[in-house]
Amino acid sequence: MQSLRVNFPNPKGESLSGRLDMPVDREPVAYALFAHGFSGHKNLKTIINIDRALTQQGIAVLRFDFTGLGDSEGDFAKTDFSSTVGDLTAAARFLEDEYQAPRIVIGHSLGGAAALRAAESLPTVRALATIAAPIDASPIENLLEQAAAAVDAGGALRFNIAGKTLSINPRFAEELERSAMERAIHRLRRALLIFHSPLDEVVGIGNATAIFKAALHPKSFVSLDKADHMLSDEGDSSYVGAVVAAWARKYLDVPREQLPLRAATENRIVAHTGAQGYRTEILANGHALVADEPLAAGGTNTGPGPYELLGAALGACTSMTLRMYADRKKWPVEGITTRIAHHKIHAEDCENCETKEGKLDRFEREIELAGPLDDAQRQRLVEIADKCPVHRTLHSEIIVDTKLKP
Repeated sequence: MQSLRVNFPNPKGESLSGRLDMPVDREPVAYALFAHGFSGHKNLKTIINIDRALTQQGIAVLRFDFTGLGDSEGDFAKTDFSSTVGDLTAAARFLEDEYQAPRIVIGHSLGGAAALRAAESLPTVRALATIAAPIDASPIENLLEQAAAAVDAGGALRFNIAGKTLSINPRFAEELERSAMERAIHRLRRALLIFHSPLDEVVGIGNATAIFKAALHPKSFVSLDKADHMLSDEGDSSYVGAVVAAWARKYLDVPREQLPLRAATENRIVAHTGAQGYRTEILANGHALVADEPLAAGGTNTGPGPYELLGAALGACTSMTLRMYADRKKWPVEGITTRIAHHKIHAEDCENCETKEGKLDRFEREIELAGPLDDAQRQRLVEIADKCPVHRTLHSEIIVDTKLKP
């Protein structure tokens, strides 16, 4: 995904800092808002993982820091729940004025509670997902009770959450009132997806139960088994992102193939690698793919490597070519499985190669054919495999013209 720095004012005119994560090389099919909890910030790995899953589906996401958190202006100790809701609506207004009004809202922890309250004033929002969201102030009250003795000079209460010390306005607990939240949730009339871990020690699972009961259909619940409150395990946040991305599309009324597909001769493949690591997002004729390097090579192993993608192209082309040939001949081929292995070998070890120095690329291809074929048909299909276009390309002279975009 491509990330843009943005700033917009909160209701008091203070500048809030955000990142707008955009799909690679295409116009977004929709925009979403992500609201984190007061123990987080917009650059939290958890949020980035979820955003990445959405941008791969063509959905742009605005993640931002609430007043006094992260890189945003203001004093968090002087804010309350109402101002948190106000920050969220300000973010939605910014998207509507500068890009497109949000149609999805995702909220984690207190950000989820704020999203539930703000949704009524966000008419364009079609779907809302909460992650470990409280329905009332009980989680905050528990923290405040533990920190009751730690009062700063301004009267705010100081406590520690997720290894971070914060000062919070006592009015937070007063304004996040259960009956008001239940009424707001009952009035949602939007698709609601609730994520919660039964092991959450900050916001108990009972909060998810209460939110689910208060909401009208369509509503869904996903249990994040063994996850903690912050989804610190990368697998948990990646899972949430994948589920939200698949679920949200149902409520966007966007055709699966919204973008016009180019002819093969016009197709452009776009690969985007971010500021850190080797993970690369690929857009191939409207289809999102991911490439990466293994952990041993300094990558994060979230996708196949470039040579694995090349092998995949050869394998796919082989199977497709055999399918076309068998269909044309009306042969009873019930399935084609092509297995590809790639190796670097010394040229001197290849008896039939013209190159005698350095290393060569060797692809080993195994074809498995299912169906009542005779030996002659099977042998002919093996011969046809060499005629697949990618095979021919790998054996032909290749020209790569490179230019720098101004």
